Amino acid sequence: MSVPAPVSQDLHSGYASHRVPVTTGHPRTHLRLLSYNIQAGIASTRAHHYVTQGWKHVFPHPRSFENLDRIAHLVSDHDVVALQEVDAGSMRSYFINQVEYLARRGRFPFWYHQTNRDLGKFAQHSNGMLSKIQPHEVVEYKLPGLIPGRGLMMARYGDGEHPLVVLLAHLALSKRARMQQLAFIGEIVNDYQHVVLMGDLNCQPQSEEMDVLLENTHLCEPLEALHTFPSWRPYRNIDHILVTPSLKISNVQVLNQIVSDHLPISLELALPEGVCLTA
Repeated sequence: MSVPAPVSQDLHSGYASHRVPVTTGHPRTHLRLLSYNIQAGIASTRAHHYVTQGWKHVFPHPRSFENLDRIAHLVSDHDVVALQEVDAGSMRSYFINQVEYLARRGRFPFWYHQTNRDLGKFAQHSNGMLSKIQPHEVVEYKLPGLIPGRGLMMARYGDGEHPLVVLLAHLALSKRARMQQLAFIGEIVNDYQHVVLMGDLNCQPQSEEMDVLLENTHLCEPLEALHTFPSWRPYRNIDHILVTPSLKISNVQVLNQIVSDHLPISLELALPEGVCLTA
């Protein structure tokens, strides 16, 4: 499978990114990462909410800002945050870009969004990334699948020979589509030495598609105990942070904060020698 040319985001345009002045500090040796499917601030916290509160997927509701504020507080002590199911500005979000809102509330100088399914004023289904360190480059890809609307974001930190590459994805519900999407992602992973893949991959550690990804790349096997879905009684591990062997991780945990139908995953990452980041 050949990987098509990515769409490069202009970091200074204000369209898919936001920047405010920051002070360059000492070189970083560790990063705190978090991945979170935020369900557009809808906060389904019981199974029956999918029915009784389904209207929130279309119409705005005042508590969405309270939910977003709770999420901003939760993510604010991390360095890089991968967000899934974010609305980039439609009727249900009061026409605000939720990625920008979380960046401002959580004090992240850099933010990026990728809208994968544009339903006009009714919904702007997007992925988002928040960062306290300026990436050297951010690019986006459209993922394969019979039904369009899934995307991949890639942030490259450092401009040396072996940068830190952070990938953010939200994969399809169909197993067949996920197989195609993970094959696509695998080709990108294999181009780099230091890689993190974060997101809602919609598959569990022992699934066939996860096995194929691990066999065809140098990503490490995910931890099996990190149950993230549904948030009120988690028994499925479908949200993941996967890393290549050069990256040493610690303090891996699922945060028991129910502001979505998913729970967030947090970890600390030791930067390998040769990757120099400052913030």
